[in-house]
Amino acid sequence: MFVAIASSICGITEWDDMEEYCNEKIDWFRKYYPYKNGIPSHDTISRLFAKLCPTEFCKYFTEWVQSIRQDIDKEVIAIDGKAVKGSAQKSKGIKSLYYVSAFASENELVLGQEIVDEKSNEITAVPKLLDLIECKGTIITVDALNTQTRIAQKVIDKQADYIFALKGNQGEIFEEVKGRFLNQKIDSECFSTDMGHGRVETRKCSVIEDLRFIDSSVNWAGMKSVVKIESSRYFKATGKTEEETRYYISSLGADAPLINKSIRNHWSIENKLHWMLDVSFREDASRKRKDNSTPNYGMICKIALNMLKKTPGKGSYKRRKFKALINDTERETLMGLF
Repeated sequence: MFVAIASSICGITEWDDMEEYCNEKIDWFRKYYPYKNGIPSHDTISRLFAKLCPTEFCKYFTEWVQSIRQDIDKEVIAIDGKAVKGSAQKSKGIKSLYYVSAFASENELVLGQEIVDEKSNEITAVPKLLDLIECKGTIITVDALNTQTRIAQKVIDKQADYIFALKGNQGEIFEEVKGRFLNQKIDSECFSTDMGHGRVETRKCSVIEDLRFIDSSVNWAGMKSVVKIESSRYFKATGKTEEETRYYISSLGADAPLINKSIRNHWSIENKLHWMLDVSFREDASRKRKDNSTPNYGMICKIALNMLKKTPGKGSYKRRKFKALINDTERETLMGLF
């Protein structure tokens, strides 16, 4: 396990490369463990991660990450799913492994993951994930797929708040929420403008707290408000403007600035987690398929990513991983070995 984590934080992703690298650095590794019989072979490392129970591994992971996580009131915990494309085996009819992760947006830490069973879907995985993590006093955000009454109840049971996205295929609740913004007074409103990546985005967040005319609100535990986000994106290169309107339900009161910020922070799971796993750790390209290798290697990547994010440093993640590869002190700093 120590070999895998230390190697991953240096950007090494293959079992045989881990063995070779660690043999080159065996004197450093022996500072922390005797390795009387030498560094484990790549076959041994592979067997370990194939047989390790992903659920138990994740439990220990969540305990560790809670110990380094800063307590931030009303922090957004974004929950979203991701497929590991390289895990698919079309010739055997095996689909890509799919899991949902919880990402603390301001700590920028992965809090846990839950595998989505092939015969199930995200809707059953999200409550299990919420059971694993500490989320009291936070705001849970999910996409429209996971906007489900049972998930709302689980969030409230965990003493957290929620902001859930709505889409047209959700029927009654969507139509009722959309209709309120045509006929009812707005209780809270805010505007924001963001510039970057060659575009200017203007957002208007409107919140209604009076739910008397939303009959289906009784089905949603703790529901206190409905939200409308109107966004306009101007692309400098083309001169084109795109407009979009989205609707949400929430257990928060009429606090448009907080809700607007929280919805923005939800997308950090795509930019600061999923993108990083694919680009920096090449998770999608990984061919580790044997037994439990895929989810367990995913946990190793998340441990390394959390270490990188939690340790201040200069330069890109790519540069910091390279420095850890060649510099023992940098590697020790990232891993907290003092």
